[in-house]
Amino acid sequence: MPVYEYECDTCCKVFEVQQRMADAPLTSCPECKGSVKKVMSMSSFQLKGGGWYADGYASTQKGAGSSSTATTASPCSSGGCDKCPAAAS
Repeated sequence: MPVYEYECDTCCKVFEVQQRMADAPLTSCPECKGSVKKVMSMSSFQLKGGGWYADGYASTQKGAGSSSTATTASPCSSGGCDKCPAAAS
């Protein structure tokens, strides 16, 4: 179940509540009974380990050298544009 963070408008206390996603949001502070609002907080979700973009894919692309098709510039079939590498040269 997700943990939601709320802040009381009256006493300014910030507190966390574990609720189901289907539950209605809280409307009153458990201490002073003032109105509360949901606070957006930083997620603790992090991608770690091998196989993620920063570890796997990015390092293989850097090690591929200049013969990679991703770094080879080819002109557009329409003759190029101002953002094409072929038009800049």
